[in-house]
Amino acid sequence: MLAPTDRTIQPKLLVDGLSKQYGSTIALEPTQLAVQSGEFLTLLGPSGSGKTTLLQMICGLVEPTQGRLLIDGRDETYTPVHKRDIGLVFQHYALFPHLTVAENIGFPLRMRGKSTADIDRQVKTALEMVQLGHLSHRFPRELSGGQQQRVALARCFVYQPSVILMDEPLGALDKKLREHMQFEIKRLHRETGTTIIYVTHDQEEALALSDRICLMNHARIEQIGAPHEIYARPRTAFAADFIGISNIFRGRIERGVNGGAHLATPCGRFQLSSDSVTDQDEMALVVRPEHLELGGAGTNEIKGSVAEMVYAGSETRVLVAVPGTDLITVRVPPGISLPKLGDSVAVTWRPEAAVVVP
Repeated sequence: MLAPTDRTIQPKLLVDGLSKQYGSTIALEPTQLAVQSGEFLTLLGPSGSGKTTLLQMICGLVEPTQGRLLIDGRDETYTPVHKRDIGLVFQHYALFPHLTVAENIGFPLRMRGKSTADIDRQVKTALEMVQLGHLSHRFPRELSGGQQQRVALARCFVYQPSVILMDEPLGALDKKLREHMQFEIKRLHRETGTTIIYVTHDQEEALALSDRICLMNHARIEQIGAPHEIYARPRTAFAADFIGISNIFRGRIERGVNGGAHLATPCGRFQLSSDSVTDQDEMALVVRPEHLELGGAGTNEIKGSVAEMVYAGSETRVLVAVPGTDLITVRVPPGISLPKLGDSVAVTWRPEAAVVVP
């Protein structure tokens, strides 16, 4: 584990070797994670990846098998839930049905013994923050789903906790409302500067909201970094496949006498960029759909037939069937002529547009 003297800059929250094991089942392998003050960090991954276990240990609902949790340099590993300065926002709003909007928001302040004047002032500020001042006297049953979630957010932000944990808070909303609430959460984070740890399995949501994404898989951290970094430079085939759409070609590295290299795959032999050369023999080549062209002039080429076309508004996704691999997805922007179903096409890309991963 890290000793306090090992940290030149003290993070807001430090997960220092936390792990959890239930009998022979490992829910979370020993994990190191530092979250900086004011950061928006998203724990992203499929079900069973360990993200919920990690969140529950941070908030105190689950005791770790080993490791430490430090908040502002204080060891909070075994501090009871109600004594941790942490706010929680859940997928299901957990509002009190018999209390008004203002009373729901003021509840955590009353539990902390705040005066009536302080409660009124802070509730008013919180209502303005989520733009619900005109609904302060309504009950939860009189609100839409989005309005109820904004009340839940205000109730958490109102007492200014040290860290806010959000466990899939938008999971119960439809797509359009989810996108609107993403904007609201991002605005609240920007205006308050609160440290937020956000859990989701929705990769588009993670890309839209996060300062950094902690991608988890098989009870451990797969990759952590800024959204653009994880999208453009995934370090593993899992990261490439989970974040966005990827075309993945698996094969064997063939090294040339002049330092160049190719990847030999069942569907072709592709030139690699100089920064993709690796000591390993078996690797995967990742190419995002926007880096592919139909009939372009890229160095690498693969031929197939158009199996499907999907219109997505700002683009059309052309799915190309190629022997020896899965369907290849090509993003075609508006204004570019499209092939027809069944047409034979050549798909090309530049070596530097691809990434090689284990």
